[in-house]
Amino acid sequence: MLLDIHCHLTDKYFNDKIEHLIKACNAQNIGIIISAGLNPEDNKKVLELSRKFDIVKASLGIYPIDSISLTEHEIDNEIDFIKKNKNKIIAISEVGLDLFYTKKIKKQREVFQKFIELSEKISKPLIIHSRKAEQEVIAMLESSRVKFPIFHSFGGNKNLVKRAIDNECYFSVPPLIVRSSNFQTLVSLVPLNQLLTESDSPYQSPKKEEENTPINVRECIRKISEIKNLDNLETENIIFMNFQKIFKKWKTI
Repeated sequence: MLLDIHCHLTDKYFNDKIEHLIKACNAQNIGIIISAGLNPEDNKKVLELSRKFDIVKASLGIYPIDSISLTEHEIDNEIDFIKKNKNKIIAISEVGLDLFYTKKIKKQREVFQKFIELSEKISKPLIIHSRKAEQEVIAMLESSRVKFPIFHSFGGNKNLVKRAIDNECYFSVPPLIVRSSNFQTLVSLVPLNQLLTESDSPYQSPKKEEENTPINVRECIRKISEIKNLDNLETENIIFMNFQKIFKKWKTI
């Protein structure tokens, strides 16, 4: 069974394609697709998709950049909404910090801390965005009780990769790995038992100027296998066991 633990099926790119896409994913042995919510409106759409398609699992959160424009009341209301729907979701995402698009870190940090605490309260894994803020995110996790956090598309340097590995973090790798030396280096550094696969679709496609889909997690498996000198099936099995370890720990599956 292949896994896509982070994507955006509510993106407008998929609006008229979703039925066909889900059929294609089933045919390609994509067993689980975790679609991440970005804000209150998007979270509702993610829940709706997860009700409609068994293969789609909901992961709700507030994207770091989106959090800046929301009031404290709106954020707290959304956290309450996620709590109320805890039995309908598999994880908390997309949450974290972003210093690529903005340097406004204070509000983001406050919101991410609330999601760290929510993860403990409702026993759901965190799937984390950390673009250009990897050091800050790791420091916050080290001060928490969160177990097995998952970094989506981690972009930190080798020292930060090692620090995250030592803190039992996991790393989900997108199909962009086939043409990204940074992701290839990441996979060479991270033990296979701390790796997962994602598409981040419709972004991070393995091919330039082509939209991405969950089916392309096959490209992740192929490239990880090549780097780790394993056959594809062995890589698939180990990554599936990694997924089970994390999500069973949190009693999500």
